[in-house]
Amino acid sequence: MLGYVEEPEKLRVALSPIRRRLLELLREPSSATQLAAALELPRQRVNYHLRELEKAGLIALVEERQRRGFIERILRAKAATLVVDPAVMGHAFTDIQDQYAAEHLVDVAAGTVRDVARMQSAADADGKRLLTFTLEAEVRFAEPGDVHRFTDALTEAVRRTIEQFDTENGRPYRLIAGGHPASRRTEGEQG
Repeated sequence: MLGYVEEPEKLRVALSPIRRRLLELLREPSSATQLAAALELPRQRVNYHLRELEKAGLIALVEERQRRGFIERILRAKAATLVVDPAVMGHAFTDIQDQYAAEHLVDVAAGTVRDVARMQSAADADGKRLLTFTLEAEVRFAEPGDVHRFTDALTEAVRRTIEQFDTENGRPYRLIAGGHPASRRTEGEQG
């Protein structure tokens, strides 16, 4: 399950190393006693961090059990993975319309993360599947000017394809195509 974080305070709560570790361990239901043993920390300290995570809505009570004169609370992370809205991280991108500007690519990608994460969270909550598609490829350009010629050709091909499938009353999908230099880590990888 995916959790979407768009509130700065919720992110702040989740960022400390101990809380990140707790969220990781709480992918499976666990008690403060079990977590304290796994982290080799005092139970009181773990309980403090669990209360903060619970107040932030990042973990939830699964059940309560009677144990040796006290009630043991079993908790679980609400999401296995947290996706953070890039705007929360303080990036205030301007509305740049230059299709070759890196800032515009980052802004579009951030908007995509935000929109898809919100829709995925809603779909998860409703027990539904979010239908998406992804195209990913690598192209090698001989000359810098080839990037512009490629972009023009791709734009025309996409325009023709959209004309073929676009229906006035159909369900709208957003198509994003972007390109950036491959990092050294991905240059040798084949997808």
